[in-house]
Amino acid sequence: MEVIKDFFPHNRLFMMAGVVVVLFLISYTLPALLLPAQFLFFILLAFLFADVLLLFRFKNGLEAKRFIAEKFSNGDDNPVRLTIRNHYPFSVSVRIIDEVPEQFQLRTLQFDTELATGSSKNITYTLRPVKRGEYHFGDILLFAASPLKLGVRRYRFSAAQMVPVYPSFLQMRRYELMAITNRLTEVGIKKIRRIGHNREFELIKEYVTGDDVRTINWRATARKVHLMVNQYQDERSQNVYSLIDKSRVMEMPFNGMTLLDYAINASLVISNIAVRKSDKAGLLTFQDKVNTFLPASRSNRQMATILEVLYNQKTDFREADFSAVYSQVRHKINQRSLLLLFTNFESIYGMERQLSFLRALARYHLLVVIFFENTELNILLNQPAGSLQEIYHKAVAEKFALDKKLIVKALRQNGIQTILTPPEKLTINTINKYLELKARGYI
Repeated sequence: MEVIKDFFPHNRLFMMAGVVVVLFLISYTLPALLLPAQFLFFILLAFLFADVLLLFRFKNGLEAKRFIAEKFSNGDDNPVRLTIRNHYPFSVSVRIIDEVPEQFQLRTLQFDTELATGSSKNITYTLRPVKRGEYHFGDILLFAASPLKLGVRRYRFSAAQMVPVYPSFLQMRRYELMAITNRLTEVGIKKIRRIGHNREFELIKEYVTGDDVRTINWRATARKVHLMVNQYQDERSQNVYSLIDKSRVMEMPFNGMTLLDYAINASLVISNIAVRKSDKAGLLTFQDKVNTFLPASRSNRQMATILEVLYNQKTDFREADFSAVYSQVRHKINQRSLLLLFTNFESIYGMERQLSFLRALARYHLLVVIFFENTELNILLNQPAGSLQEIYHKAVAEKFALDKKLIVKALRQNGIQTILTPPEKLTINTINKYLELKARGYI
């Protein structure tokens, strides 16, 4: 019964059986072909029996294992490795099907390979999740064919496991590594000229080409007989809070991910950079009320805590209440801090409804409002209009694009820093703004 359940005919068997059937049909008009047709039929049965015997003689002819990370990074390519080993005393052709989580909707994910006797092979592929949460892998299916290739034996290896998908910690590590190796300019992070000396003295060092001559320490120079300069570092222990809007306006999709997930990924990166810069990173999430508040800190566990908090953030598709944000900030954040507000305004009227609360926040803190360009509209604006309907669509698109520019202008007129960015450049533009504000001594 097990043999019948796990045995499937190979395409070659259908082809050879088709040849035998055709010979039997022709033998009705040419009786001389009847004997060759019968001979081929019994030969085919014999080879089929031998093939089944080869495949099922060994109980564990193949072995398969899956190796994946303990957690996946949202929006990134995460590697999955399958290891297949052949225990048959002959080479086999193997088709591999891995039951990936249903969220990926990959119905054609399969791999074909040849395995010599006693050999093993690694199959590596990547999965890019676009939503946080739990992802469940199923079993690994192998379909083995002997050199005769008349039948296929199915192996099912129990490999069910759950993998949580977290905010993009791979992106966080990538930016962290580039910051350590001074390669941030490769991903678009700008070098910003520092203004003034709103920094703390760190040490006196020997002058090298490129140092600011205004920092020369003449007393130390006289003692050492060669140029010495003062080295400064940015003022430390500044509070940097990421304020994440989780309302329905942040559920707009872009490249498979929602704006909320882009904001969460960027918040993770900027929090890590702030901690690396010896600042304190904190977090606040809200929609119709404040859902999460994490006080700013630069302790060793802070980034792990932020990662865990961001993992569980979901929306109820409600309207954002900025008055609740203002009340919470005034009550919980006493020190002047940098507030990075990730939200989305689609119209000037939507922003004006919240402007009084934004002005109130900016009165006590350095507020940066970060919202998104509608890149689909930009594509439409750059296309020529060839019909009346297309002219109408383009006019509507220009109205929405103009509203975005008016929002930026209105916020800046009220002394509020702004970032209008495409979703894919959110992280880079946020880091650039943070470094700019640090360099200019605003925080």
